[in-house]
Amino acid sequence: MAPIVILRKWTARIRTADEADYVRYVADTGGDDFHKTQGNLGHQIIVRELGDGVSEVSALSWWSSMDAIRAFAGDNPELARYYPEDDRYLLDRPEFVEHYRVMSYSALLDNH
Repeated sequence: MAPIVILRKWTARIRTADEADYVRYVADTGGDDFHKTQGNLGHQIIVRELGDGVSEVSALSWWSSMDAIRAFAGDNPELARYYPEDDRYLLDRPEFVEHYRVMSYSALLDNH
């Protein structure tokens, strides 16, 4: 049986023109903090255009336990974690994230 993995998903909207800058910013803030937290198994930042100059961005991170997520997010891991410059980019600021138990998975680049 595969070990338990928990997916943490945060989603918000940004201006399409800011995609590259915002993804770099997230990599330098949240991405660095993901990697520094014991129990983090990796992350991805995904983006899709919604039209009218707006894009949706999601941060997907994989964790070994809810305790590992608490070490990253604090005592209430359902609350989104924000950084000082986020308001410069974000069109909305969702209060909550979603957590999922990953029931089946394979490595993204495993033997390909």
